[in-house]
Amino acid sequence: MFRSLRGLVLTLAASVLVTVSIGLLVAGSVQISCVTAQGEGPCPAPLLGPDGTAVNDRYFFVHQPLKGDGVITARVSDLTGEIRLPDAVPGVRNVTKGVVPWAKAGLLVRRSLAQGGSYAAVMLTGGHGVRMQHDFVHDVAGSPVRGPRWLRLTRSGETVTGYESGDGRTWTEVGTARLAGLPETVEIGLFATSPGDVREMAKRYAQAAATFDRIGLQGANGPWRQDDVGLVMQPDGTPHHPGRAVESGDEILVAGGGDIGPATMEGGLRADLLLLGGALGLIPVLLAAVRFGTAAHQAGPTGSGPPDGSGGPGLPVGSRPARVLGARAVVVGAVAFVTGLVAAGIVLPAGLAMVRANQNRVQPLTLGTELRVIVGYAALTAFAAVLALGLAALTRRSLVAAVPALALVVVPYLLASAGQATWLLTITPAAGFAITQSIPAFAHVDVDRSLLGGYYPLPPWAGLAVTVAYAGLALAAAIAVRGRSGATPELRRR
Repeated sequence: MFRSLRGLVLTLAASVLVTVSIGLLVAGSVQISCVTAQGEGPCPAPLLGPDGTAVNDRYFFVHQPLKGDGVITARVSDLTGEIRLPDAVPGVRNVTKGVVPWAKAGLLVRRSLAQGGSYAAVMLTGGHGVRMQHDFVHDVAGSPVRGPRWLRLTRSGETVTGYESGDGRTWTEVGTARLAGLPETVEIGLFATSPGDVREMAKRYAQAAATFDRIGLQGANGPWRQDDVGLVMQPDGTPHHPGRAVESGDEILVAGGGDIGPATMEGGLRADLLLLGGALGLIPVLLAAVRFGTAAHQAGPTGSGPPDGSGGPGLPVGSRPARVLGARAVVVGAVAFVTGLVAAGIVLPAGLAMVRANQNRVQPLTLGTELRVIVGYAALTAFAAVLALGLAALTRRSLVAAVPALALVVVPYLLASAGQATWLLTITPAAGFAITQSIPAFAHVDVDRSLLGGYYPLPPWAGLAVTVAYAGLALAAAIAVRGRSGATPELRRR
C-alpha cells in the first residue's frame, strides 16, 4: 500500500506542476492595452455596476429630467442598423445593413447620466423580442415580436414598471424593477445602442437606429436633451463611432452603438483562464487513478485480492468488493482533492497578482467566487479520479480504462476550448469544468461559444453534478461486476 500510495503522490505532484506552470505562463504572457484620448496605454479599471459586476454602459440618450412620478410612452416604429463584417479587401471597410440579436432601442429611466448607475428600461431588441432590463444584470422576456411595438415605462417612487402593446390601447406588463435609493429627480427618455457582432472571440462594430413616434410624457414637459453616454474620444480628439438623434415632426430617430449590460468580454481577464492547464493537469491524475484501480486485481485472483485471501493491501481478510473499492475511492479521491486544491490555490492568486502587476484589466472577483473556483476545481479533480478508478476496476486493464477516462474528461474540454462541440460539456464528465467559471453566464449577452470566450453551457454546480453522477455510476458498476465475479460458487447458487 505504501509503495502504491507513494507512486500516486509523486504522479499527482506532476499534475500540480503542469496546472500551475501553464496558468502562470498565461498570466505572464497577457499584455492588454487600450487606445484612449491620451493614446495607447494600460486599460482603465472596468466600469462597475450597482452590484460590483463589470458592465458596459454606452448608448445614445434623448432625455429630460423627471421629478417625482411619471410615465413615458412611445412606439418603436422601425429598428435598423449596420454591422461591420471582416474586410473582403484589406483596408476597405466592409459594412452591411442589419441588426445584431441584442441591439436595443426603447425607453429608459436612470438615476443620472453617470456611467454604472442604477437604471431600468423596456426595449425592443434585434432578435429577442421585447425585454425589461435593469441594473445591467437583470433581464425579463416580454413577447417575442419583431417589427413596430408600443412601449411604456412608469415610475412610482423607487418602482419602475415596463409595458408593451401592439396597438397602443391594450397593454401587457413586461416586468417591474425596484431601484433602491432612486432620487426624486431622474433622467427619462429614449435610447438606442448595439453591442458588437461577436465573431472569432472578438466584437466587431455595430450600430442600431430606431424611429420613435407617438411619444407621450407625463410628469415632465421640458426640452429634449441629447447625450452620447460613454462616448470614447480618439487620440486625435474625434469621437469614436458617435451616435446621433434627428427630430422630424413628431418622430425622433435615435442611433447609437455600445451596450447596456454585463461586460463579459470587455471587463478584463477572467480568473478561470488561469486554469486553462487544468485539463492537461488532470491527465496524470486520471492515469494514476487507473493504475491504482487495477492494483488490487493484479495482486491476486479475480476480484478477490491477493493470494492470502485478504481484500487487498491494508484491507482485512474477506473484505467485500464494495469495501475494497470504497476504500480505494476514498484514498484516490482524497489525494486528488488535495492535488487540485494545491494547484488551484497556487495558480489563481499568484496568476492574478502577475496579471495586475502587468497593469492588465481584471474582471472583478469576490472572495466567495475565488474560493468556489479553487475548491470546485479540487472537487472536480477528486471525482474525475474516482471515475477513472471505477473504470479501471470495471475493465481490470489500465490501458483499456485510461482511454475512456481521457476521452470523457480531457478531450471534450479541449474541443470546447477551441469552440467545437461545446454540447459535450452537458453530457460528459467534462461538464464539471463549469464549476471553475469565475463570472456568471448572462442569457442577455452574446459571447463566443467556446471556453476561451467564457461560454459554459451549464451553471457551476449543475456541471459538477454531472461529473459526480458519472463517478458514482462507474464505481457502482464496478462494485456490481466485481461482486458477481468474486463470489464463491456457493454464494452464486444462492
